[in-house]
Amino acid sequence: MRRLLRLAAAPLALLALGGAVPAGMDPKNPTCPQSPNWGGSKPMTLTPRTVNGLHVLMAEGAIDNGLLPRLSQALAKDANIAELWIRSPGGVAEVGNQAGLLIRKRYPGLITRVPAGWACFSACNFIFMGGNIRIVDNGGLFIVHMFTHVGDRAAVKDEIRQDAEGAVDMIADIEQDSAMLASQDNDFLIRMGVSRKLLTDVMYQQKAVAGSQGDQSTRRCLTQDELFKYNVVNAQ
Repeated sequence: MRRLLRLAAAPLALLALGGAVPAGMDPKNPTCPQSPNWGGSKPMTLTPRTVNGLHVLMAEGAIDNGLLPRLSQALAKDANIAELWIRSPGGVAEVGNQAGLLIRKRYPGLITRVPAGWACFSACNFIFMGGNIRIVDNGGLFIVHMFTHVGDRAAVKDEIRQDAEGAVDMIADIEQDSAMLASQDNDFLIRMGVSRKLLTDVMYQQKAVAGSQGDQSTRRCLTQDELFKYNVVNAQ
């Protein structure tokens, strides 16, 4: 049987948003370090380990289209895995969502954890939220952002210049896709017991793409207080 384990995690220090950015922090994203340790861009690896007598599955790397069967197989192979330790720069949003639902439905006793020094960004958030018990250790990072369908602004501007009528159709498609994705995000958070205010107060307040001037922040590292406030984390 998978056993539940709760470890204390001291609150992260709040990062000042005004004035000089502390050494090692990202000037464009001042709540986050310059180089988050999110496991690199290679497809996510799943490595079982025993740490201080605890069976864990280490999930490290980008969330790719082939992750779901690998994750399902890795968890089914060892019924003693008690925790999923995760670090990732994100990847395929739909796969992250499906992996979170898989964990919640088939492995309700599995704890998800972002260990100290590790970072979980973008689609990784949804895998993490799949755990019934969720922990971000002191020094671990849960990083959110706003989704985007227009990451390449130059391409969008070029489309508008070359084909105004086609650009209108493209914008309509983007609006429809964005509405669908926002709806899916809301549905997922409701299913996982996470406050939807995480979306409206934090994630959707971020810019999807850095502007040409002024605030260029495109991601936000949540503090421990925020993690508990929005019920992203529910154990300590």
